Amino acid sequence: MKIFVTGATGFVGHHVAKALAAEGADLRLLTRQTSNLANLEGIKGETVVGDLSDPASLRSALQDCDAVVHVAADYRLWIPDPAAMYKANVDGTRELLRLAREAQVKRFVYTSSVATMHFRRDGIVINEDTPVALSDMIGHYKRSKFLAEQEAIKAAQDGQQVIILNPTTPIGSNDRKPTPTGRIFVDFLNKKFPAYMDTGLNLVDVSEVARAHVLALTKGTLGRRYILGGENLTLKQILDKMAAITGIPSPTVKIPFAVAATYAFFEEWITGRIRGKEPRATLEEVRMGRKKMYASSAHAQAELGFRILPVYPAMRAAIDWFRANGYAP
Repeated sequence: MKIFVTGATGFVGHHVAKALAAEGADLRLLTRQTSNLANLEGIKGETVVGDLSDPASLRSALQDCDAVVHVAADYRLWIPDPAAMYKANVDGTRELLRLAREAQVKRFVYTSSVATMHFRRDGIVINEDTPVALSDMIGHYKRSKFLAEQEAIKAAQDGQQVIILNPTTPIGSNDRKPTPTGRIFVDFLNKKFPAYMDTGLNLVDVSEVARAHVLALTKGTLGRRYILGGENLTLKQILDKMAAITGIPSPTVKIPFAVAATYAFFEEWITGRIRGKEPRATLEEVRMGRKKMYASSAHAQAELGFRILPVYPAMRAAIDWFRANGYAP
């Protein structure tokens, strides 16, 4: 099977491409002129240069492909020009869906995010059927992914063979950028995590997320969203697990929301707007932190064969990789 993969130079995309290659897929991997190709080492496949913001550059890459696995996304919780994020995440997804239809590609697997779900402050576990609207989305990243997901749902309703996957918070090796989640690990390893908020996340092993992408090429209900998650944990529990792995003390000070919001406000203004650098904390992150992002993967387990794996090995793999690659002592 010939598969066109976007985002293979990134964290989740690297693991997806690796899993597809292990199954013998004939890969065509999208890269940009500016891409760091380190994550493609050891993955057999043809590389093509293009950009989601330039649909014409993708047309020839889709020829003779049996499937598209669209993992690429602009994943940042702070961005100077939000228009660029909408262009990549929303317009890029819409155009890639259109080009895949025109090229008569049989299957389209779209990597969305659990960020498109409606979470609650009380920690109630949600699933794909929990009612949600654009107004529930906090920040440009969530809004852009929600709108992109709507494009995928519409394409499926119009008859295109689209499956939508919603990973929670993937962790593991090769998070080169690193992602916002990876930065939590890097900051902890560098002892720059003096306190924590009362929030919660669902952590998932990135290797199982990748395996679910392979399964989605042949399984699942068209147009259906599938949450790919692991363990529901408070931030404090996550930090305690990292402490157990590394021996670095876990923070004991819990920051009130108002204090965290004030700090993030000044970080955005001084670091972001005045210095032009990415702030260590943003108001968007703090606002998201007021909700516990706990989710159920029961549908993916039942229909795709997805597995809920213990998160400890993935956390250790992430920590070992960050240390081995110079992100931390």
